[in-house]
Amino acid sequence: MQALLDVTLPVFLVIGFGYLAVGLKFFSNAGIDGLMKFTQNFAIPCLLFRAISTLDLGQVFELPLLLAFYIGATTGFCAGLFGARVFFGRPWPDCVAIGFCCLFSNSVLLGLPITERAYGAGALAANYAIIAVHSPFCYGLGITVMEIVRHRGGGMLRMVRAVLTAMFRNALVIGIVLGFAVNLTGTPPPQVFSDAVDLMVSAALPAALFGLGGVLVRYRPEGDLPTVLYVCAVALILHPVITWSLASAFDLGRAPLRSAVLTASMAPGINSYIFANMYGVARRVAASAVLIATALSIVSVSVWLSILG
Repeated sequence: MQALLDVTLPVFLVIGFGYLAVGLKFFSNAGIDGLMKFTQNFAIPCLLFRAISTLDLGQVFELPLLLAFYIGATTGFCAGLFGARVFFGRPWPDCVAIGFCCLFSNSVLLGLPITERAYGAGALAANYAIIAVHSPFCYGLGITVMEIVRHRGGGMLRMVRAVLTAMFRNALVIGIVLGFAVNLTGTPPPQVFSDAVDLMVSAALPAALFGLGGVLVRYRPEGDLPTVLYVCAVALILHPVITWSLASAFDLGRAPLRSAVLTASMAPGINSYIFANMYGVARRVAASAVLIATALSIVSVSVWLSILG
């Protein structure tokens, strides 16, 4: 429990700083909007570029591992998408953003340090295999479905054009694609460029968390709490249960099974809010789900750690 608190409490403190700064009028709402635009369009794309360009893509890319994790993630996305529509009567664009919250586990900020603390640095190979395709898969699925619901009835050609345009104009996707390009070609960028990117990367997560705290001041969960709790249940229970069941059925080794299930059990990441903010839908649900699910994950992750041994 103490190890989990050591990981999660700093996250809460940075979010809290942002909340207090805006709530006490030390930081304006316009400033928070600018900060979120900086993280969404510049800092986090640099983070994704840097992470993917330097990953060892030869790390344990077992198909059963990826199937177990991503079938669970996709099931969570569908549960969030259709659950938001059927149970809460949300508009379809809201439903897609809520499904994305159920899809996007916090695989880096929480998944890596918790797995390392629990099982050691040598246990992270499967985590990196999942992370290598996490953002491309999640953003690819989320953007495609969002563009379909926004342009339905406009013809197949128009819909495909809208999806491709949204994908390749998205700064996060561009960062991912460029990262894979550098990795696969084996041509590293000049050191001075890498150093500049590292400076941007160092600002990405703290700025995003601080900005999320500021956003929470205006997107409190009044009226949306049942939807937020539904997202928490899907993300913290349904996704890891499906991943654990499939990993066991696929007879994954002990180490990759642990990594897959722990990563699946993480709360929705900051990208959940970034996706909602990108389309201007369900922002209050996304922001609150990140905060509340991260708090609840202290308990749920402890349960999974005891199950996995």
